[in-house]
Amino acid sequence: MSAATPHVPTPQEPGPSQELLQLGADADEPCLRADAARNRARLLEAAALLVAERGADCITMEEVAAAARVGKGTVFRRFGDRTGLLTALLDHSEKKFQAAFLGGPPPLGPGAPPVERLRAFGLAMLRRTADELELQLAAEADPGRRFTVAPRRVLRHHVTLLLREAVPDTDCEVLAYTLMAQLDPALFHHLIRQCGMPVERLETAWTDLVDRITGAANTG
Repeated sequence: MSAATPHVPTPQEPGPSQELLQLGADADEPCLRADAARNRARLLEAAALLVAERGADCITMEEVAAAARVGKGTVFRRFGDRTGLLTALLDHSEKKFQAAFLGGPPPLGPGAPPVERLRAFGLAMLRRTADELELQLAAEADPGRRFTVAPRRVLRHHVTLLLREAVPDTDCEVLAYTLMAQLDPALFHHLIRQCGMPVERLETAWTDLVDRITGAANTG
């Protein structure tokens, strides 16, 4: 990512790549002192090990601090709360995924028709959620911030842009919320873990929904 200050878009000219620059707990990493950066790396390493051993729901800030051999206050100062810590663990995966749909190869990245990119986006999201479900659920923001946290805004913005290309005469902003709801980790958990649905069924349902919304089901 470029260190240059990006152009600030007007409300009519949203820019997902500018949003990408704001993501994650390590967005200010270059500005950290060397000791602070080391502490942060140790904390994330300790948290990742604890999540792998016991699951995201079972770890506390105090345990992470003890495992990293730093004071509890250091954890809270660096990440704010438990959600902030778990979100930082997801940050690397989030940025890789964003890089893929913003500049990677098609059909997920640029170069494919918008409907193909929408299909690929949802399939990639579902597979990623399958790999990171416990962590995503544990890092879920509280209801008041659920739709405003930067990663979710970037994903929704991307879907909105693709919808504007595919179905420009519809309310693409509201429709993007509808599509993103089918990719929600809590719904994924319910359908996969509680209803016993295979991931492949959700993938088929996503493709069908995209095709019906965009009219591709009638033109293919």
